[in-house]
Amino acid sequence: MVLEGLGDKRAYVWKEEFAVVKSKETFSNAFAVIQDKREITVIIEKDKLSLDKVIDLEEGWRLITFDMELPFELVGFLSKIAAALADGGIPFLTVSSYSTDHILVKESELQKTIDKLSELGFIIKR
Repeated sequence: MVLEGLGDKRAYVWKEEFAVVKSKETFSNAFAVIQDKREITVIIEKDKLSLDKVIDLEEGWRLITFDMELPFELVGFLSKIAAALADGGIPFLTVSSYSTDHILVKESELQKTIDKLSELGFIIKR
């Protein structure tokens, strides 16, 4: 199984609350900016948000980072996470960086998410 071959499975929960923003332009202090042909999406700590750039906004997100280096050839990592969260009825967003993955869940779903990840063998740091 994909998760067993990864060694120590660690994740940490960021203490900050995040917003997911449909924006008029990028934010230099954002966690992530995704700019495609249709829109600019910004994931940013709520306290760093400037409303004058906002078209639409979803607040109340908590960020969980999988604190491990994931190789490019790894197959199925996020599918295992997605299946566990779907089993718990937990909606989430995913952001991938060069060597790790992150998920965002609503504050109201955070403890259920931590419980599901723990069942998968993750050690959660807060």
